[in-house]
Amino acid sequence: MSTLFVDTINEKTTNNGVYIPGHVLQVVSASTGNNVSTTSTSFVTSNLTATITPSSTSSKILILLNAAMYNSTNSVHAVATVFRGTVSGTNLGHSDAGFGTSYADNALTKNNISANYLDSPSTTSATTYTVGIKTINSGTAIFSVNGETSVLTLMEIGA
Repeated sequence: MSTLFVDTINEKTTNNGVYIPGHVLQVVSASTGNNVSTTSTSFVTSNLTATITPSSTSSKILILLNAAMYNSTNSVHAVATVFRGTVSGTNLGHSDAGFGTSYADNALTKNNISANYLDSPSTTSATTYTVGIKTINSGTAIFSVNGETSVLTLMEIGA
């Protein structure tokens, strides 16, 4: 059996490295423990964004979200989603329920909303992903409540 040891593999024509489909090419992560609240029933920007620059238009971006959410009033949904771009951009979750809600009938509730989504931005330009929050049924939705950390991770997957 032979073993190959290398420090770097460079592509013959551009010297940019070797592109391997199906592999993680880069990872970008952002986190915050700063609380943001809203009474809006339309999505507003949280304080959590991350930007990634895909190396190929065929690359996929695997989005991993863990959002600490709190609904401050009975029978209220605190909702979190991810937008490509700003909150006026493309909502990657459900148009109303996003990627999940924190909800309780008879008690105030804190939940972590976790999601993963494989996006196809079809660009090699810097692409920003923004966490949006809102409430359903009047009340207050709070993001990163009590200083709990919320995390947004972006992974470029070669295709």
